[in-house]
Amino acid sequence: WILLGFVAQFFFSMRFVVQWVASEKAKRSVVPIAFWFFSLFGGSLLLIYAIQRQDPVFIAGQALGLFIYIRNLWLIANERKAAMTKVD
Repeated sequence: WILLGFVAQFFFSMRFVVQWVASEKAKRSVVPIAFWFFSLFGGSLLLIYAIQRQDPVFIAGQALGLFIYIRNLWLIANERKAAMTKVD
């Protein structure tokens, strides 16, 4: 379980690396879609780890975060869908 915790934390932390690199390339602050996928994957693994540890504070925080990550991915998908509709 400790290994899962470290792997989860790695993926969750990678979202900041992805955001930092994208912002440096753009020379402005940006949040790429990969940020939300790393958030979702890492957050899901951290939630599993928190459930196994039976830590209600950690569980609540990660569960709430998952809703935010999914909502942002949903908004991005809708925006892309609308953009594709305009092009056609």
